Amino acid sequence: MKWKETDFNSGISNINAVLIYGPDAGLVDELCDKAIEKLEIEKDNLLALDADDLRDKQDAVFAESCSPSMFGGSKAVIISRAGDSDTKIIAELVTSKSLCATIIVTAGDLRVGSLRKLFEEGKNIAAIACYTDDTKTLEALIHKELSAQAGIRQITPDAMSYMLSHMGGDRGITRSFLQKIAIYVSDKHVVDLEDVEKCLPDTSATSADDYMYSLTAGHINQTMVALDRLIYSGADANMLVRMLYIHFTKLLSAVVDGQLPKLFWKVADKFNLAVKIWPADEIVNVLSKLNDLEKMCRTNGMQPEILIRDFSLKLSVRAAKLSLKRRK
Repeated sequence: MKWKETDFNSGISNINAVLIYGPDAGLVDELCDKAIEKLEIEKDNLLALDADDLRDKQDAVFAESCSPSMFGGSKAVIISRAGDSDTKIIAELVTSKSLCATIIVTAGDLRVGSLRKLFEEGKNIAAIACYTDDTKTLEALIHKELSAQAGIRQITPDAMSYMLSHMGGDRGITRSFLQKIAIYVSDKHVVDLEDVEKCLPDTSATSADDYMYSLTAGHINQTMVALDRLIYSGADANMLVRMLYIHFTKLLSAVVDGQLPKLFWKVADKFNLAVKIWPADEIVNVLSKLNDLEKMCRTNGMQPEILIRDFSLKLSVRAAKLSLKRRK
């Protein structure tokens, strides 16, 4: 079935699986989280993994998906960053007569291929596209988030024009921006251009996790998109280098000691993959290069942004090669 967002809200509890895809990564994440909320999935009943690991973990995924919960309640399995190459395994999973979990598949901007056709044409499964907001839908979202929910009584034309021209590429960034505006103007209940210009989308926490964990897992495109978000939100290059240093230090500790830290489910699989693919000596080498990079960001004539982009791309490519080598 092809779904719209209204269909999703009313029908997610009545299907076996859903494909959430499209260029608006923020809206994809939002609908995924909303599905977990509406299905009332507890942490112990949730399995999340990246599609890159699906083939290696196929038996475990099927076992988890086709067995009742030991803790009671509904179960869900999230498969992230899926593509047409994963269609066969996903098709076997979502059509299984023994299925005990709701399967949530997320993806980027998919062409009309086998994965979309599976969900759009199948029974008891659905697909919902997450396209970036156009002017009409964005203006409606702004009014809903500010006027209806935050008690804002007036949005000046200049402020609305500014928001329409600077937002809309990512639903997560848009909502964060609007929440910040609502708090900033809560005492006067009016949004004007000066208010909007002073408020920037606060995406650093989520994007920082996406950036670091995607990088060490070898997800190149995801790494660079998250880095773009961080830079857009005003992140300092030196701060990013220090964040990476802490992240690789934590990774080194896990590789050497075998002790995995307690992590949020959205990043746990990426970190676990990084532990498996990164040798300790390579991590030590990266830590040394990060020290050099921090010095270059402070003293080199090149823009720090260029240095961190180049370093991040090369490092994520290296991680991707290590991941590929592990599979062979």
